[in-house]
Amino acid sequence: MDAKDKKIATDLAYEIIKEVSRAIRPHVGKPESGEKVKIGADGTPTSYIDIIAEDKVINILKNAPVLSYIVSEEVGELKLGKGTKKSIILTQELRRDDLPEEEVPKFIFLVDPIDGTSNAIKEIPAYGISIAVANVPEDRLATLDDVELGFISNFGNGNFFEAEKGKGCWLNNEKVHPSNVINISNMTLGGFTKSGTSSASKLVDNARRMRVLGSVVLELSYVASGRYDAFLDLRGSRIIDIAASKLIIEEAGAIITNKHGEKLNNKLSIHEKTIVVAANNKILHKQLINTLNDNQTDIIGKVGIVSRIDQNKPILFAAKIIEYFLTNGVEVVIEKRLSSKLEELRNSPNIDKIIKRIIKKSPELKKDFETIDLNIDYKKLSKNINEFNCDMAVVLGGDGTLLRAQAKMNEETPIFGINMGTVGFLTEIEVKDTFDALNDVLKGNYYKEKRTKLVVSHENHHYTAMNEVVIMTDKPAKMLHFEIQVDGEIVEEVRADGLIVSTPSGSTAYAMSAGGPIVDPKVGGFIIIPICPYKLGARPFIVSDNSEITVKLLKKGKTAVFVMDGQINEEAEYQEEIKFKKSDKNVYFIRTSTKYFYEKVKDKLSEGGINN
Repeated sequence: MDAKDKKIATDLAYEIIKEVSRAIRPHVGKPESGEKVKIGADGTPTSYIDIIAEDKVINILKNAPVLSYIVSEEVGELKLGKGTKKSIILTQELRRDDLPEEEVPKFIFLVDPIDGTSNAIKEIPAYGISIAVANVPEDRLATLDDVELGFISNFGNGNFFEAEKGKGCWLNNEKVHPSNVINISNMTLGGFTKSGTSSASKLVDNARRMRVLGSVVLELSYVASGRYDAFLDLRGSRIIDIAASKLIIEEAGAIITNKHGEKLNNKLSIHEKTIVVAANNKILHKQLINTLNDNQTDIIGKVGIVSRIDQNKPILFAAKIIEYFLTNGVEVVIEKRLSSKLEELRNSPNIDKIIKRIIKKSPELKKDFETIDLNIDYKKLSKNINEFNCDMAVVLGGDGTLLRAQAKMNEETPIFGINMGTVGFLTEIEVKDTFDALNDVLKGNYYKEKRTKLVVSHENHHYTAMNEVVIMTDKPAKMLHFEIQVDGEIVEEVRADGLIVSTPSGSTAYAMSAGGPIVDPKVGGFIIIPICPYKLGARPFIVSDNSEITVKLLKKGKTAVFVMDGQINEEAEYQEEIKFKKSDKNVYFIRTSTKYFYEKVKDKLSEGGINN
């Protein structure tokens, strides 16, 4: 975004703030302004005053001389400008390559027209507007890293925050800085905790003072300006709420991350949410993160269910698990494909025969399958995996099903795997132990295990893989010629049938079969394994996961196929580079046993030469 574009975006933001402030002024303090008129695109109730504010935003951007995308609380995602207004899905729109240059928008506006609506209705002076402006990236999804400008105006008292990436942060035209408090016992803490999280209670109990104003955007900005020392939202903040305040906090010199202390770089979407932990400096922030992560047993209130759907046994076992969670007062969402299969089986005239056949083949499931309650409206519970917003995802199947599910879902969602496949190395438990383990999880007797992911970059496209990336020829029985670099240094040049770049998680999969070492998931490294190399000295080797790996194809006329976790296939040509580095995002698994990895190696891989 150059200076000219920043001026255009800033002028539009100023106009929006002025017009929204003017429009809502007559409605502040009026109970009727809080009347709920609909459910917004983000799934929360929309008040009359919210509609008034958002209509002003939409009207200004619609009639602007430039095209923009907008992500806003009530209307969701639109394309606006030059008199046009069109509903879109931003993640799909950004993947399009068929738009003429003049139809590509200049900006992405992320707007919360009124944050603190209840305060406005009750005339409590803590409500305002949040506007973030992001670049429109080429050939990839937009993330929080693309936000260049942030504006927050407190309509209640007239305070106005603004920030420009790399330039700083201002409050009422004066640069602001966070406080210098470094001890939890001296801090002023703002935010929203989550019931049942004892570590959060410990923070509240030990803080000097606690503030809850009911406006995430304003309270985050207070960390930037020193009014608060720290802020957290363990419920999960929407990206539209934090996009501007994240930039404001960072430009002021404060820290904002997720619960695990990891950088926030979520995709820009109406559905995206994240837990937020912000603090004035690294010292206090580290204390917050350490305290929060002493207790990983958050209350499980909502569960997503994913299953393999090529067999009736896992589909019907999923029905039993759905019944179990609903009976225990846990909210459930189901993958749409699974929901369709359950509806199909529920309405089948042969359902009793199907259940009897399963019991005959798997008598250990007799008790569970004889009492399945299929009188549930599965369609009503269905969602796409990428729309899951839950505390845990239960995946029934083998490693393939689990890899497919995690690649599609919100990356913050911890996964609980039930093995209904062949090996199930990544899954937590076997079918017979399911409900004992789930009882432990609902009681809080579990922990979260973190696994590293790879980001794969090729020709301005980016992909992720949890297990491995396999590079091979697109023609059987033909070799490829690879140059392998680590942090810019050429470490190997080899002709081989293919190449595997694996995470520690993938070390027990294809990488192991190709002669690679078994690596503990806690090890911070990646494994590079040539497949059947035509060179005696070409052996697998492990590199730091802080390194960038580059693979270049050297054989002219040869096309390679690279496959991420067996799910996504892409092609690479002569002299093209494929780059690998550690993802900012991790995968989290729900574990109920501390003896996980080496016990799995012995149990699952005994046929490979490891004996019990």
